[in-house]
Amino acid sequence: MIAALEHFRPHHEELRKRLIRSFLAIAICSVISYLFIDQIAALCTKPLFLAHPALQNLVYTKLTEAFVSYIKLALLTGILVSAPYLLYQIWMFISPGLLDHEKRLARSIVFWATGLFTAGALFSFFVVLPKTLEFFMGYAGNNLQPMPKLGLYLTFVGRMVLAFAIAFEIPFLMVMASSARLVQPGHFRKKRKYFYIAILILSFLLTAGDVTATVLLSFPLFGLYESGIIACKIFTKKHNNTSSTSAE
Repeated sequence: MIAALEHFRPHHEELRKRLIRSFLAIAICSVISYLFIDQIAALCTKPLFLAHPALQNLVYTKLTEAFVSYIKLALLTGILVSAPYLLYQIWMFISPGLLDHEKRLARSIVFWATGLFTAGALFSFFVVLPKTLEFFMGYAGNNLQPMPKLGLYLTFVGRMVLAFAIAFEIPFLMVMASSARLVQPGHFRKKRKYFYIAILILSFLLTAGDVTATVLLSFPLFGLYESGIIACKIFTKKHNNTSSTSAE
């Protein structure tokens, strides 16, 4: 038992170092984000004001609501901004134990995972969010005056951006599962209809039951799922070719 702990100690120290650096990166980026919180908040509320030009401002009904909302927004921004560095820390932790061809594959995976995460966040903010807000603000009229609360609105935006960013990782997760041999080749193609149903349910849950956002999220995910099937085929073929070459 003691020998096993001594063997794990270097990995434990390395993991501790990487975690400390990751938390420091999030903290520093969050503090810097808070210094520009007014500009960030203005960027987040701009789609709402464009969706309903008659709306002049948001409201808050608790004394601490604005402060807490800004802290949450700064923390979320800090996580998003520091995401590449966090992935780098993960890479530095796992890379010493990888072979050369595995390192090349891992670099590709990290690159595409970062790209998909960013694409999901941007797609959510610039495409889905404006359409969703237009739909909801369309109920405003002479008898209905919208008075969105700052905290709830920022939570709505943050949840939607994170939901889309995470959901866009579907091809990455499919490739990982296929490369790790957790599923058989062709599994995702054979079970397509079941995964489509799962995507619809996931989209509904991630968007908190918003039908418009569910539709706008599910259709891109269908396309990403098909992309994942193609990517799995490509990576599996590359892995098989690499294994054949190594065997020879």
